[in-house]
Amino acid sequence: MNPPVQLRDVAKRYSGAGGVTALAGVTVDFPEGSFTAVMGPSGSGKSTLLHCAAGLDEPSSGTVTLVGVPLAGKDETALTRLRREHVAFVFQSYNLMPALTVWQNVTLPARLAGHRPDRNWTRQVIERVGLGDRVRHRPGQLSGGQQQRVAIARALATRAAVTFADEPTGALDTATAREVLLLLQQLAHAGQTVVMVTHDPVAASYADNALFLVDGQIVELLPNPAADVVADRLAGLAQRTPSRAADSEVRR
Repeated sequence: MNPPVQLRDVAKRYSGAGGVTALAGVTVDFPEGSFTAVMGPSGSGKSTLLHCAAGLDEPSSGTVTLVGVPLAGKDETALTRLRREHVAFVFQSYNLMPALTVWQNVTLPARLAGHRPDRNWTRQVIERVGLGDRVRHRPGQLSGGQQQRVAIARALATRAAVTFADEPTGALDTATAREVLLLLQQLAHAGQTVVMVTHDPVAASYADNALFLVDGQIVELLPNPAADVVADRLAGLAQRTPSRAADSEVRR
């Protein structure tokens, strides 16, 4: 079976003052049942890779295949339908519906896809992110960290084929972050593909592999990443990579 996420020689270039190459010919597979942490210095292209892999951004060249479907030539309606059926997201912006309760926000993707939410699994996910006593609250009644937990629960509750996460634990306390990372592990062990962008070596240590980017290129794939080893790798990459403040805003 082909991996659910495949990138082949993917490049992403932005025009502008001098132009910026965010990805420079990336080829990588994210296999079924794998949990990969994508890491690298600021401006290395981490979030651009995630956006291209998810069909949220179109590569300048190269090909992306998502759950067996080549994304090239697909219009936004087709891409939206594909993501709704097979993909879950956890981004730094929460994108919650302010008029809906926690429960309604978490079950919304399933309802939009025409599926009946799994109530037992949904309840388990909400409880494990620490919101079991907040199911009837609306986003405006929650703190920023609690809203992030709702966004994470919404993604996990779908049991999608692929979950893309961009710094999912950045706004969480240590205990809740650990629960979220254990849930991501659990989903991967159950066969889901999880791709997580993170700066945190501890978060990366929960993944099966750490993928390191520098200047839009893969420089290492580290299996079974330990937090101290990841921290050393990041420190070394930061030292060999010149600071590019202008590029950092584009590439992340």
